[in-house]
Formats: sequence, structure tokens, C-alpha cells
Amino acid sequence: FGIAEMINKILITAFLAVLLDQLSKYLFKGYFSITKNYGAAFGLFQGYRWLFIVVAVVVILLIFKYRKLNNFALGLLLGGTIGNLIDRLVYGYVVDFIDLGFWPSFNLADSFSTIGVFLLLYKHWKD
Repeated sequence: FGIAEMINKILITAFLAVLLDQLSKYLFKGYFSITKNYGAAFGLFQGYRWLFIVVAVVVILLIFKYRKLNNFALGLLLGGTIGNLIDRLVYGYVVDFIDLGFWPSFNLADSFSTIGVFLLLYKHWKD
């Protein structure tokens, strides 16, 4: 794999993840009840919007630094990070709409990021 091909695979996966995330948030925000998450995971650290924006940018930069790890996993992580970053920049909060009742509300970007991290951990453990 060339570097350009690796980056293209990461970007295509990320683009699709962002597209699905933002489309789902748009649809749910217009027609269903949402949770406005002003914090991080599980609503922790409310009010640190700019810190989360900086952390998201750092994560994005690290993804490109470590691009040889796993294209699909990094694409999911990148897409999830960008999806929630868009929310923070546009709305000032993250739009959460999936509520299972026994777990804090979340969205597709959270799911993509979580799956990406687990895939990276699995690859690291396997290697």
C-alpha cells in the first residue's frame, strides 16, 4: 500500500461515517427528541467545549501520524471524531439521540469512534 492509497481508504471511510452521522442527527433533530450533550462521554465534563475541540483536532492529527495501523479502524475513528466536532462547532453541543434506557444517550459518531478504538486495540493485542 502506498501512503496515498492508505490515506484515501481512511478518508473514504471517514467521509461515509461523517455523512451517516450528520444525516442521522439532522433527521432525528428535526423529528424526534434528542439529548444536548455539552460534555464528553456519558455527559462528563460539561462546559469544556473548547477543550474538546482541541482534543478532537489532536486526535485527527494523530490519526494521520499513525495511518499505517488499520485503515478501516482509523477511518471510523476519524469519522466519529469529525462528526462530533462538527456538532460542537455548529451547535455548541453534541447531538445524541440513541437512548437505550440503561446506558447514557449516544449517536452514530460515538459508535464509529468506539468501534474504531476497539478494532485498533484488537489489532494491537493480536500483533
